[in-house]
Amino acid sequence: MHAQQSPVYKGIKIQHLNATTYTIPTDLPESDGTLAWDSTTLVLIELEAGGKKAIGFTYANACLLPFIHHTLKPLLIGKNPMDIASLMHSLTVAIRNEGNSGLVARALSAIDVALWDLKAKILGLPLCKLLGMVKAEVAVYGSGGFTSYTAKQLQTQLEGWANEGFSAVKMKIGRNPDKDLLRIKNAKAVIGQANLMVDANGAYDAKTALSKAIEFTDYGINWFEEPVSSDDLAGLNFIRNHAPAKINIAAGEYGDNYHYFYNMLQAKAVDVLQADASRCGGITGFIKAGKLAEAFHIPFSFHCAPSLHLHPATSLNSFTIGEYFHDHVRIESLFFDGFVKPKNGMMIPDLERYGLGLTFKHQDAEKYKIN
Repeated sequence: MHAQQSPVYKGIKIQHLNATTYTIPTDLPESDGTLAWDSTTLVLIELEAGGKKAIGFTYANACLLPFIHHTLKPLLIGKNPMDIASLMHSLTVAIRNEGNSGLVARALSAIDVALWDLKAKILGLPLCKLLGMVKAEVAVYGSGGFTSYTAKQLQTQLEGWANEGFSAVKMKIGRNPDKDLLRIKNAKAVIGQANLMVDANGAYDAKTALSKAIEFTDYGINWFEEPVSSDDLAGLNFIRNHAPAKINIAAGEYGDNYHYFYNMLQAKAVDVLQADASRCGGITGFIKAGKLAEAFHIPFSFHCAPSLHLHPATSLNSFTIGEYFHDHVRIESLFFDGFVKPKNGMMIPDLERYGLGLTFKHQDAEKYKIN
């Protein structure tokens, strides 16, 4: 006998979907080991069904808009938003020829997030309660420390997070390898007891990265992110196997789907698996990645977009700590009513607010709109 959907939700249909983009300049020039940028673009999805309004978002190129409006939107209008797995499967099948990675994955991720936000709001629940909480709060580390920063700018940012009670802070390295240790010394001088984490964004080859890992142990560093490209699973495995034991190798932020994460874990490439719900299939994909990490007995971490990850992170036994990224914090605190600011390095979901707990502030964002 087939289970029947509750009559209360059977007639609900998606009535409206809109996508808009906003480009926000950085407050200072920014760069890491392999890239420089001066702005960030947010792609916002707004859904309406059952008298409720919901949002999802990703950070990606504005070229996503016509794909969302002309290809994905017609596949969703009139459908029941409660059947998220079915809807996302249908979208994936329908766009087979466009692929399911890169920019396509960003669009699908934003829609999946909006569907989860909508479902939780229709049910009158915070998303964390809908998913099932195993943690009441989520640890985060302050992240920025760009290679473009002066020594003073680097110290001011990292010291600020340490003074706010963050247990860990992360800085970028790798653009000028000869200056890495000096910048690390400058950071260590001001962060007190906070742990210092480093992220090379794939700037090194494997042997250079290994030599760096050995040097870093003198400064108490226990997190080395993307020492080589995340595509180099053999290189990550080499560094993980030969680096000092207290150095944890982290990667995974560019993953588009669970096959990516499975291959990374199967290759024994990381000590900590990272995933980004704005890239890896939304809330659905993020939870799949977290479950995979648990199956491989590997700690799990989220990449950037703290407002997107707070609720699903509470549902994962494997979750350890997430990224409170400077650029996205600036944007999300400006654009979203309900933005959660950490207390002593911990983010706590507001259980009085439904869904993701966020409401988009159109008026405040209007001047950044680009479509």
